[in-house]
Amino acid sequence: MGAVAQERSDWSGRTGFLLASVGGAIGLGNLWRFPYIAGDNGGGGFVLIYLAFVFLLGVPLVAAEMLLGRRGHRSALSSISALVRAEDASAFWKTIGVLSMAIPFFALSYYAVVAAWAIDYLMLSITEGFSGLDGTSSQNTFNDRISRPGYQVMLHGVFIAMTVWIIANGINKGIERAAKVFMPALFLVIVMLVVYGMLNADFSAAVDFLFRPDFSKITGQSFLIALGQALFSLGIGVGLMITYGSYMPKEFSLRTSVTIICIGDTLAAILAGLAIFPIVFASGLDPAEGPGLIFVSLPIAFGGMPGGQVVAALFFLLLFFAAYTSALGMLEPVVSWLEERAPGKRKQMSIISGFAIWVIGLGSVFSFSILADFRPLGFLGVDKSIFGLFDYTIANVLAPFNALLIALFAGWVLRRQVVDEEFSGESSGWKSYWRFANRYLTPAALIIVLIDLAIGWERLIPGF
Repeated sequence: MGAVAQERSDWSGRTGFLLASVGGAIGLGNLWRFPYIAGDNGGGGFVLIYLAFVFLLGVPLVAAEMLLGRRGHRSALSSISALVRAEDASAFWKTIGVLSMAIPFFALSYYAVVAAWAIDYLMLSITEGFSGLDGTSSQNTFNDRISRPGYQVMLHGVFIAMTVWIIANGINKGIERAAKVFMPALFLVIVMLVVYGMLNADFSAAVDFLFRPDFSKITGQSFLIALGQALFSLGIGVGLMITYGSYMPKEFSLRTSVTIICIGDTLAAILAGLAIFPIVFASGLDPAEGPGLIFVSLPIAFGGMPGGQVVAALFFLLLFFAAYTSALGMLEPVVSWLEERAPGKRKQMSIISGFAIWVIGLGSVFSFSILADFRPLGFLGVDKSIFGLFDYTIANVLAPFNALLIALFAGWVLRRQVVDEEFSGESSGWKSYWRFANRYLTPAALIIVLIDLAIGWERLIPGF
């Protein structure tokens, strides 16, 4: 089909590829959002609904992204452009490639802000600990630290520089090697925290909160929340899976690989709940606090528990690992495309990309200090900072929209011959379901999500 135009590195082995892909999917949201919404929406019943969406819709869609990347064997933008030409399709579909590079570029600019907080609190937990904190002092500590513009700009830059350093070393010596270190370490830390919760905190309350079915809490909205979380947690529509798929050798089974990735991501989310919520319930904290739970409430708990300083350091180390592995998956789509423009200059392209992302991210950094009162869309009545606008627009609008386009392109535009070649060795039943899911099921689900998000956007604008 003429999609391959230049030599391109491949993953040296399945282990590195799978660890990198799972790491890219696991993000900060896995550590607090999934456990809370599971417990708040029916526990075990909700978990079953979530798992159904992950494997009925998430697996086919992630497989579609990886198929597009492997078939194109280039950066996300170039792969989609090549496939559009090969299928003689409308140039409109090139939007997928553009969004698959723009979304991670801008997402990393504000994602690194929260990652910088994780670094800050990791250092704070090691050097000082959180002994003696109460609700007011913990909130004041957090507000004080994030409102230091120079300090946060430095941490933001350090995190991006660390990401650039790995990406600059390429797929095999950079991302793959890092994944083999950070992903086992991430799961080891989670397991250590789970064991601590079993021995020293209210583990039974956490299990009850997460897994006891309460069908009275399951409503139509619960299904919608489960669907949104399934798509959100797998990193769908953000360019990661297309890019990582472009380095995927033909002998790797798409179906098997994607299934393992989805299992790993889901396992991390469940284990995170079993690590965090025993401490939450033992300390009488509110599990619904979200990000505030991580940086305000949990430090209070750490300050009052046996071995709290060590547990705090482990927890914020876990937070850093999750942020870092995701950040690698955000920067690679950008550098992959730039490297095509300047062959042999990956290091330079990585530095240029990182610097640009750091500069763009300054607006998000300053959203908590010198630009705290600045509302770019205030004239429309939208009360969101630069950070808030980036977060809402990318996570709730652009990523789901791109995922919708990917499903439609894979399901309706790709020829059956292409699908058969990429799924060589798979059963005809799987291929038929994959096409059916991407033609009908997943687009319908994504349209429902986007409609719900559009209604949510209206709530942001009084009188809209």
